[in-house]
Amino acid sequence: MKSTLEDQDPRLLRRLLRAKDRMDAASHEAWPVDRLARVSEVSPAHFARAFKAAFGVPPHRYLLTRRIERASALLRDTELPVTEIAFQTGWASLGTFGRVFREVTGVTPSGQRARWREAAQALAPVPACVVGAALRPELKTAVSEKRRRRAAGTNAALHQRSLDEPRD
Repeated sequence: MKSTLEDQDPRLLRRLLRAKDRMDAASHEAWPVDRLARVSEVSPAHFARAFKAAFGVPPHRYLLTRRIERASALLRDTELPVTEIAFQTGWASLGTFGRVFREVTGVTPSGQRARWREAAQALAPVPACVVGAALRPELKTAVSEKRRRRAAGTNAALHQRSLDEPRD
C-alpha cells in the first residue's frame, strides 16, 4: 500500500482531486465512498486508502470539515436561522448538526454566531481569508474518537502527557 503523497500515481491523484473538487462544490450532498470511488474510477476500498494517504484525512472527515466550514461562514455572514443553515449544509438532523458542530469547534452554532459578532469589531482590519484560515476546524481526530477519549477520561491524561514531553 502506498502511504505517502510522493508515492502516489499522478493519474490517481488527479482522479482523487476530481472527487475532492466534487465534494467541495456540493458538500451539502451525500457523498458515500461508493459514489466518490465512481468519480475517481477506483474501487471503494482503494479510494478510501488513497484519499487518506493523499490528503491526510478520510473522505468522510474531509466532508465534515467542509460542512462545518460552510456552516461557520453562513453563521458569520448571514442572519439565516441555525436550522436553515444545518439543512443547507447537508445535515439531515438539527440535533446531529449541533452536536458535531460543538464537538468540532468547541461551541454551539448560536454561540459561534455570537462570538463572530463580538469579534467583528476587533477583526475589521484583518482580511476575511486570514480570519477563516485561522478559525478552520481541526479534524485530525475523528469525532467518535474524541467521544471515546472523553468518556474514558483520557483527555486530561493525554494533555498532561503532552505537557510532560520535551519540546524540540
